[in-house]
Parts: sequence; structure tokens; C-alpha cells
Amino acid sequence: MTLLLLRDAQRPARQFQLSRPVIIWVPALAILSISTLVVSLQVRSAHVISKLETNLAAQSLQLEITVSDKEKAIALLENEVMKLSDQAVDMKERIQRMSELEHQLEEFIRKYDPDSSTKETGKNTPISWDGSGSKGGQWIAVHDQQKLMPGRELKDDFEEIQEMLDAMEKSVPRTLNRAEDARKNWEQQRQARLLQARRLELSREGKPSLWPTAERRLTSSFGYRRDPLNGSSAYHAGIDIAGRIGDPVYAAGAGTIKTADQMSERGKYIIIEHQNGLQTWYMHLNGMNVSPGDQVDKGDLIGQLGNTGRSTGPHLHFQVVKQNIPVDPLLYVQ
Repeated sequence: MTLLLLRDAQRPARQFQLSRPVIIWVPALAILSISTLVVSLQVRSAHVISKLETNLAAQSLQLEITVSDKEKAIALLENEVMKLSDQAVDMKERIQRMSELEHQLEEFIRKYDPDSSTKETGKNTPISWDGSGSKGGQWIAVHDQQKLMPGRELKDDFEEIQEMLDAMEKSVPRTLNRAEDARKNWEQQRQARLLQARRLELSREGKPSLWPTAERRLTSSFGYRRDPLNGSSAYHAGIDIAGRIGDPVYAAGAGTIKTADQMSERGKYIIIEHQNGLQTWYMHLNGMNVSPGDQVDKGDLIGQLGNTGRSTGPHLHFQVVKQNIPVDPLLYVQ
């Protein structure tokens, strides 16, 4: 066979002589090479595909394991979130109980310290939680994209709890201080009331136990003595208490004024009738503030110290009589 190669008009044609074997074997070799290449590519492709399938299977298995682990982790996380949610509710309940205690402290302050300037008005009643109470509501399914919502809500709950704790850290100590002040104030008032009641009780006590003057200096004791006017031996039925004219004289005990009179030896004198057959006598008075039949309490002003009657100077003759017999006043008065 002759092969002509025509390039363009300006160039001569070229021809090539090809023998029959060349014409037969060249295409045959080309076809053989292409077939070999195709077969080789198929084998290589099959190997690569097999390897890819193996890797894909391994990756699929690993992915399934990973997904399973993630589902377990998500389930555990959901359980932890629910537990934390329960803890948040419990903490809110405890904080509510603390708020109720603070409210009770406020009531204590208002009860025992009504004049306290720490009263608060317009305070709303706090919301309470009861996890064991009745429950209900529409069922709404939770989708995968919503599983993180409890975490966000839990975060908000704990932020709210933190704010509540911060507020209580500031308010509770102040409330406790006010309650302590109210308790002290109430205790002082109670002590004052008890003291006043005791004083009233003592003032109404019939037993003569109060010293009758402000001055406590004795000038003569009870019993036998030398008479200050004639110097002879005599029996002194009471005690003489020094003082200045006009000094107050008080009732040694509660009782009834039996006598408020004047005699030459006693001067102006008062006799008080007490319980259990006791009497107290007050002599040489400068003035008298009571009349027979008057009721007096212990410590009441009944007269003024003086120098009337048989006396050498300003003093009070104080005498205690039991069943019409004079006794030592120092056995009674304090």
C-alpha cells in the first residue's frame, strides 16, 4: 500500500510505501496495547473500588460507633441536666423557705418593735415551689434540635438563683440585725415591765421593809438608853434617824393611815396599820401629807421630817409595833 501525504499547494506530495505485514501487525499491536491497557485499568479500578469499599465499611462502622457513643453521651447529659433541674427546683424551694423565715423575722420585728423605722410597705408575697404537688399540662414532644434547651433554661435558672442568693446575702443580715435590735428592745421593755410590776408589787406589800428617809444616819438605837433630856435610864421603843427639817418621810410599807395627829411628847406623828398586826410610827414630824383612813403604798410621801414634841433636834423617831409590842425596826427595814 502507498500512503500519500499532501501538506499544501506549495509543497510537493510525499508518499510512503507500506508492506502487508506492517499494515496487519501495526493495527494488531495497537489493538492489543489498548486492550491490555483497558484490562489493566479495569483490574486497577476493581482493586481501588474494593479498597474504597473496605475503607467505607470501616468508616461506616466507626461512624455508627461514634453516633452510638454520642447518643449515649447525650442521654447521660440529658439525665444530668434533669438532675440539675431538680436540684435547681430544690434550691429554689430552700431559698423560698429562707424567704419565709425572713418574712417571719419581719413579722417578729413588727410585733415586738412596732416603732421600728425599718418597716417595708408594698412588698409582694413571694412565689413558692412545691415539687410534690399536683402537676399537668399539654404533652409536647422534644425534638433533637430542642435537646439543648433544658441546658439553656438550667443556665437561666442558676443565674436567677445566683441573683436571689446575692439579694439574700444583703437582706438577711440586715433583717437579722433588725430582729436582734427588736429582741433587745422587747427584752428591755419586758425587763422594764417586770421591774415596774415588781416595784408595784413591793409598793403594795404590807410588810414594812423600806427605809423611811433619804438619810441613813442613826442617832439613837432601839432598846435601853440614857434619856437625852434628863439623863436617866429609859427604854427607847424605836430608832432615831438624823435629817434636816423638811426632808421627805416615806411609808415603810403599804397600809392604812390609822392616826395623823399631834401630841406634846410625840409632836406631829403618823401611825400606819399594816398586815399581820404590824404598825409603823413616825414621830416629831414637821408636816403631814395624809389623813386617817387614807390608803398608802410603800414609798409614798406621808410627811416631812421635823423637830416637834419632845426632841433635841431635827430627826425622825421611827417605830415598829407588832401585836401592840414595840420591836426593833432594824429587823424589818432594809
